[in-house]
Amino acid sequence: MAVSDAARFVGVDLAWGERAMTGLAVAAADGRLSASCSVRSDEEIVDFLSHHADGAVVVAVDAPLVVRNSSGRRECEAEVQRVYGRYGAGPYPSNLGNPSFASGTRGARLCAALGLDLSVSSTAARRAVEVYPHPAMVVLLGLDRVIPYKARTGRTFESLTAAFETLMSAMEQRLTELALTDSARWLDLRELARSATRKADLKRIEDEIDAIFCAHLAHRWHRDAIDGNDVFGDDEGGAIVLPRVASQTS
Repeated sequence: MAVSDAARFVGVDLAWGERAMTGLAVAAADGRLSASCSVRSDEEIVDFLSHHADGAVVVAVDAPLVVRNSSGRRECEAEVQRVYGRYGAGPYPSNLGNPSFASGTRGARLCAALGLDLSVSSTAARRAVEVYPHPAMVVLLGLDRVIPYKARTGRTFESLTAAFETLMSAMEQRLTELALTDSARWLDLRELARSATRKADLKRIEDEIDAIFCAHLAHRWHRDAIDGNDVFGDDEGGAIVLPRVASQTS
């Protein structure tokens, strides 16, 4: 790819609106985690990226970037559902009927403000792709089913703490390029997860952990491109980039 070897790799677990928290993470040129945090506003997102990744950068965004369908789900979401639905990793449908997308997506607006090319085939020095962590975790963490670390009806605090432990251990063991155990911030997140006493404590770190995973996906997209990743959908209707199952990688 045309992006410099000195590029940074950014993960954004983007909330659809500014009321919820957004996770941000940056990996260095060698893939090691270098910074992460959670913020809320567009201004905070732009400030973080401007500070940590103002040059060549590949950004992986966990949020719809292109939404043009009036109802139902995007074709890329339908394709991901067909492949990964059996793992519990199907995406939530997005369409223009959702007020969050009626005037365009937050992701596309932020990418425009940051000068990021959204074409999935782009070789620009600054570019972004849409990703989805759940099916990517199935592939990269070797899962038979998604790890249930998200707060959902019926999930107890005890089950969530166990799921966070499973997820974070798996990321340390399998995403070695991130060098997570060498990161002071990651060790802080580890302690916050283990010392949590309420579901809200876990929710406060969930987005940042997702962003760290997305930063790794950005690095993989740069490194492996279409030889090691699958592209669901297209630029016109929206595209989701996911790592390819190892047995299918040439």
